[in-house]
Amino acid sequence: MFENLTERLSKTLRNVSGRGRLTEDNIKETLREVRMALLEADVALPVVKEFVSRVKERAVGQEVNKSLSPGQAFIKIVQGELIAVMGEANESLNLATQPPAVILMAGLQGAGKTTSVAKLAKYLKERQKKKVLVVSADVYRPAAIKQLQTLAVDIGVEFFPSSADQKPVAIAEAAIDHARKQFFDILIVDTAGRLHVDAEMMAEIQHLHQSVKPIETLFVVDAMTGQDAANTARAFSEALPLTGVVLTKADGDARGGAALSVRHITGKPIKFIGIGEKTDALEPFHPDRIASRILGMGDMLSLIEEMERKVDKEKAAKLAQKVQKGKGFDLEDFREQLSQMRGMGGMMGMLDKLPGVANLPDDVKDKMDDKLVHRMEAIISSMTPAERRNPDIIKGARKRRIAAGSGTQIQDVNRLLKQFDQMQRMMKKISGKGGLRKLMSGMKGMMPPGGFGRGPF
Repeated sequence: MFENLTERLSKTLRNVSGRGRLTEDNIKETLREVRMALLEADVALPVVKEFVSRVKERAVGQEVNKSLSPGQAFIKIVQGELIAVMGEANESLNLATQPPAVILMAGLQGAGKTTSVAKLAKYLKERQKKKVLVVSADVYRPAAIKQLQTLAVDIGVEFFPSSADQKPVAIAEAAIDHARKQFFDILIVDTAGRLHVDAEMMAEIQHLHQSVKPIETLFVVDAMTGQDAANTARAFSEALPLTGVVLTKADGDARGGAALSVRHITGKPIKFIGIGEKTDALEPFHPDRIASRILGMGDMLSLIEEMERKVDKEKAAKLAQKVQKGKGFDLEDFREQLSQMRGMGGMMGMLDKLPGVANLPDDVKDKMDDKLVHRMEAIISSMTPAERRNPDIIKGARKRRIAAGSGTQIQDVNRLLKQFDQMQRMMKKISGKGGLRKLMSGMKGMMPPGGFGRGPF
């Protein structure tokens, strides 16, 4: 996410290091580079102009804090302005109304609106413990009604049936009536999208809005459309009293233009960000955390929160107990760790939140894709239970069988076993006296300069 902008800004901001004072002359070139980085990221021109102007105003002539280098002071200013342009802090949904709280989802066709309805429903059900009902008022695309019904079954929320021969307002009003009678906390209404903004579409959704009077009207927009996303958001904002934006497909957006433009152009907060296709790939939008990620500083808070939610605590406790008792860490345990990593968005999904990843060489980052995790899991799955418990018995003939069964090479099996051996030794250190200190020392030995393993494949 935002890889291009992160890489460009990281290189640019290194140029101000070593200055004794930030002046107009010595930051002129850096500001030009910042401007170019933002324009290349497809950030809207008015946003770029104001951003650079504010950074310059705050930086020029500033005496650098004694505990910071001028470079760090300048980066802090840039970070502060990135946060300001994206909205300071996360703005949560306003659900303070007589149930059901109606949430209306609007946007163009193909932006991921129907999927976002399901993601939001799951988020509200699991994290806020709400009873959620979803309904589709998209009478132009019967496939959308079926899609939402299928997604509702997958995530375990109730779907209110509708059909293409009904009027959108009649569908929504019947759903509200059902939600009220069945004591639902929230009703999420999916609406029809078009390939582009048109008068007919706006008139219809305005009529629907007036009828259902939603407490939240969220505009769903594809991050990969760059500043076009901001322009479309402005058109919807002028037609509807939007309360917020849901930015989708951010995991495929290497630029970041939409995230930096939408708030400034519409005046509406980005409330959620979609970062994958799975129904749990929706996160509250935190401008401070996104700014840190854009500047290559990582997002440890989001990583910790994700681990809290997705790591199986019971399995983790059993593994810790097993290691502490000296029973060892075997390949079955290793496979379980890989599976849990996949559940957290894969290797790059996790690494993207760690500081300094943007500075890794491209050849190292290329080796850290999720194919690596799948390959490692395939190799372990091709072993017998006895081999997983005791990898020492895996010799020539067994390696050939495992490689053939997993569709890999013998060298891949050897590399996996070598990496597992290193992990096993680290686990043994944890179980002994001064375990954590020994573990950190052992990890340093496994890492090249820069702090990350080269990857086994």
